[in-house]
Amino acid sequence: MLLARLAQVSREVAETSARSRKTVLLAELFREAEAADVPVVIPYLAGRLPQGRIGVGWKVLGREVTPAAEPSLTVRDVDARLTHLASVTGTGSQAERARLVGELMGAATEDEQRFLIGLLTGEVRQGALDAAAVEGLAAATDAPPADVRRAVMLAGSLQTVAEALLADGPGALEGFRLTVGRPVLPMLAHSASSVAEAVGKLGACAVEEKLDGIRVQVHRDDGTVRLYTRTLDDITDRLPEVTRAALALPGERFILDGEVISLDGSGRPRSFQETAGRVGSRTDVATASRAVPVSVVFFDALSVDGHDLLDLPLTERHAALARLVPEPARVRRTLVG
Repeated sequence: MLLARLAQVSREVAETSARSRKTVLLAELFREAEAADVPVVIPYLAGRLPQGRIGVGWKVLGREVTPAAEPSLTVRDVDARLTHLASVTGTGSQAERARLVGELMGAATEDEQRFLIGLLTGEVRQGALDAAAVEGLAAATDAPPADVRRAVMLAGSLQTVAEALLADGPGALEGFRLTVGRPVLPMLAHSASSVAEAVGKLGACAVEEKLDGIRVQVHRDDGTVRLYTRTLDDITDRLPEVTRAALALPGERFILDGEVISLDGSGRPRSFQETAGRVGSRTDVATASRAVPVSVVFFDALSVDGHDLLDLPLTERHAALARLVPEPARVRRTLVG
């Protein structure tokens, strides 16, 4: 796929506020894309580089370069160039990186240059892109949108699902299943203006306390435990207390959703900033554990002993959770309605 086409769609998506129009634009783009383009197309649409931050700033990007008259760059060509650029280090690297950026900009048209500068400076922003991209991907491949959304949740990656769909069609969705050890995109709550409005919409429901901590997904497979954040970062090595708590539960294989909190000496929650700082700390875990010990409180069970619970009503999932997790380690809840 030509970078010019991607840049065009990115601009058109940014210029429209209509979700339906975004979906149409993205569906057209996905129909034109090859499966091998997806690892670049989806991050670029969202304003991300697959390589992460590569250290190219305005000092280099601000230099004027005569644009190409006609588009020739493909998205994969640009990705390869940026991968090479990111690998340049050592003596003379600054000059070499500037040269490589100049070559890239010289091969880009004026529109492509604008897109690349926005991408490299982090200024490409797309509203609600992931949701629209799922709808567009479904339309492009004639797959049921609900099935695509579920596959993305189970895979933890829109990119992975898009590659499979574009390569193998809707049948590829059957390959995405809930798997212990593979993080799942979290289910998020909807808001309401008041408790009365929420209960009015839901009817009989459970009200649970809201803990101001860090969301954590706990996967246990026999003696192996992995811990993931809501953004699917692996934080297992940072929270040995949570690993020990998971290993102390009677189940051998499960996926639980919970919240990590830190309590002070009187048993009151510490500030969110203290808990977040502890979870985010990557060094001297032993010292951090003594200074800011954390606990985990669970509120949902996604899988227990090989049984996928995702499609069960919350009452049944909570019953499974209650059989596995003792009350002090479960979020307190009250039935209303």
